[in-house]
Amino acid sequence: MSRKRTVYTAEYKTRLVLEVLKEDKTLAEIASANKITPLNLQNWKKIFLANAELAMEPSKAIKEYKEANAKLVVEVGEYAKKVGQLTLEKDWAVGKLGSLDLSKKLEMVDESELKTISVVKQCEILHLNRSNIYYEPVINEYKLAIKEEIKAIFEEIPIYGAKKVHCQLKENGFDVSLNTVTSYRKELGLRAILAVREPLSLTQANIAHPKYSYKLRGLDIVRANQVWSTDITYIKIAGGMVYLAAVIDWYSKAVLSWRISNTMDTALVMDVLDEALLKYGKPEIFNTDQGSQYTSYIHTQKLKDNGIIISMDGVGRATDNIAIERFWRSAKVERIYLNQYNTIKELKEDVTDYMQFYNYRRFHETLEYKKPMNVYFESLRINEEIFDIDKKSVA
Repeated sequence: MSRKRTVYTAEYKTRLVLEVLKEDKTLAEIASANKITPLNLQNWKKIFLANAELAMEPSKAIKEYKEANAKLVVEVGEYAKKVGQLTLEKDWAVGKLGSLDLSKKLEMVDESELKTISVVKQCEILHLNRSNIYYEPVINEYKLAIKEEIKAIFEEIPIYGAKKVHCQLKENGFDVSLNTVTSYRKELGLRAILAVREPLSLTQANIAHPKYSYKLRGLDIVRANQVWSTDITYIKIAGGMVYLAAVIDWYSKAVLSWRISNTMDTALVMDVLDEALLKYGKPEIFNTDQGSQYTSYIHTQKLKDNGIIISMDGVGRATDNIAIERFWRSAKVERIYLNQYNTIKELKEDVTDYMQFYNYRRFHETLEYKKPMNVYFESLRINEEIFDIDKKSVA
C-alpha cells in the first residue's frame, strides 16, 4: 500500500522558512526536528525569497496578473477565430466530400503506412462505411465483353448510333437489349461521328433537250429492279473538284454501279448506266434529274433501246430523287467529309471501301436494319419464284 503524501500549509512553511533565515540552527537540525527533508526547507526558502517583493508591494502582483490575463484574453480570441475558420473550412470540405460518389471516396482513402490519419477516421470524415474499402465487386465478364465489343465496333465504324451498334452486336452473337447498348455507350462516352456540309446543285439543264415527266409520284415500289435512279455529286480534293456518279436501286437502296471522274460529262453517266445494265439486268423505270447529261440523246436512247421507262425530277425538286439524295448524304457525312484526299487515287480507294461497307455490311434504317445487297438479292429470288409459279400455272 502506498504511503499517503503529507500536505503542508502555507503558514507552516512560512514559520519554518523564517526559522531558517534566523540562522540559529543548521538546516539539518531544523529538518530533523520537524521530520522533513532538508531539500524541502531549501525549496521553500527559495520560493519565499522569490515572492517576498510581492508581499511588500501587492499592487505590482495585481498589475502583473492583469497583464497576463489581458494577454491570455487576446490569445483566446485569436484561437477562437482560428477555430471558427477551421470549422467553416471543415464544413465546406465535408459538404464537398459528401457530394462525391462511392468510387471517388474510395480512391481518397489512404491505407499506406505513411498515412497521417487512421483509416477509421478517414472513413468517418468521408461518411464512408469501412466495409466498402475491403469489398471486392463481382466482375461480370459478359458485361465487360459487350463493352469491349461496343468499343471495337466504334473504332471500326464510328458513324454507327446505338440502334446500328445493337444490330451489329446481335449479328456478332451478343444477346443484349437496345437500352443496355444505349446505356453502355453513354458510360463509355461514345457518340456517332458525322460531318455535315451544305449540298451544291451541279447538273444544268439544256433547253434544247426533250424533258420527261416524273413517273414515281404515288408509285408503290415493292421489288428490286422496279425503279433505278442516278445522280452526280461533287467531291473536293487537294487538287480541285472531282465528280462521283452512281446508280441506285430504289427498293433495296443498293448501289449498283459508280464512277469517279475529273469531268462531269455524258461519258461519266453512260459509264455507270452501262455497268449497271451489264451486271444487274434492267429496271422498269429509270429516274434522273433534268441535267443535260441525262437529257442527252445518247443517254435517253440507251434507255429506250432497253425498253426502260424514263422518269425525270420536276425542276428544283431534288426530293423527287430522294433515294440517291439520301445515299449521297450518308456517304458524305459517314466517310467523305471525315477525310482529306490528296489525289483521285486516294479518293477512289476510300470510296471503294465505303461502297463495300454500305452495300454489304451497313444496317439501313428504312430496310428495318437489313443490308442493301441482302435485300436486293432476296427480292430477286422471291421475284423469280413468283415468276416460276406463274409460269407453271399458265402451262
